[in-house]
Amino acid sequence: RVFDNGWRGNMRRLEGVQESVDFIEEDIRNPEAVKQALSGVDTVYHLAYINGTEFFYTKPDLVLDVGVKGIINVIDGCLAQGVGELILASSSEVYQTPETFPTNELVGLSVPDPLNPRYSYGGGKIISELIALNFGRTNFDRVMVFRPHNVYGPDMGWEHVLPQFVLRLKRLAGQITEGPIIFPIQGSGLETRTFNYIDDFVDGLMVMADKGEHLNIYHIGTEEEVSVSQVVNMVGKFYSRDLKIKPGDAQIGSTPRRCPDISKLAALGYTPRVKLHEGLPVLARWYDENASLALCEIE
Repeated sequence: RVFDNGWRGNMRRLEGVQESVDFIEEDIRNPEAVKQALSGVDTVYHLAYINGTEFFYTKPDLVLDVGVKGIINVIDGCLAQGVGELILASSSEVYQTPETFPTNELVGLSVPDPLNPRYSYGGGKIISELIALNFGRTNFDRVMVFRPHNVYGPDMGWEHVLPQFVLRLKRLAGQITEGPIIFPIQGSGLETRTFNYIDDFVDGLMVMADKGEHLNIYHIGTEEEVSVSQVVNMVGKFYSRDLKIKPGDAQIGSTPRRCPDISKLAALGYTPRVKLHEGLPVLARWYDENASLALCEIE
């Protein structure tokens, strides 16, 4: 059973499985709709949230509205319908700027500045974790939290760094047909991230669902840490173009480094297999061929 209001989704993503899916088009902020949707359900995977970094800055009130009302409605609905298991999607954003790398699940969570709209996302995820885990102590058979780290793949939204890099270069390559292309970015290019291909992420989620323990938190990601400049050059390689990176101001609140320790989930059998240089061309090809479907203007 899929519960979604379609704000960022598209029914084409269910092609091939649509007949086996009970699709409910509703808003996670509607408590009665959530309660009804949970009738007869054994397990809830709660991923309803406003994702996409640009929305953290431009729609922080909406991020928190969906995030906080969503988890409260899911908890209330589960209690009313006797749902025994809840699996909650959190985020690496709950750490903001950790001091330990690779970062394990025990590192402290942080909202450094409530005046910075970026932290609407991480703050809402922290609230969601607290609610789920504390209600889970006495009201559920099993509650688990997973913190994904930069999941990527074809047709996964337009507000993320990899699709935006691809579409930016596609546009610039159309304007500059010869020689190197000046490619503007936010930050210096030395910032690092890890990127988890969608197939690996799903494998990790299924390992956790199968073997994870009650009231536990698990990272799903990879420890392949790459710099932003390396990512840019991979995109340039896809288009067979030489790029000259033009550094810019980093967004206020962005972290210079992020890399998860995935040993906890690895101990249960999780092994990410797709390296970024293998997965990025798959993503790039889809966004290159489907650029006309863009739901927002790519800056």
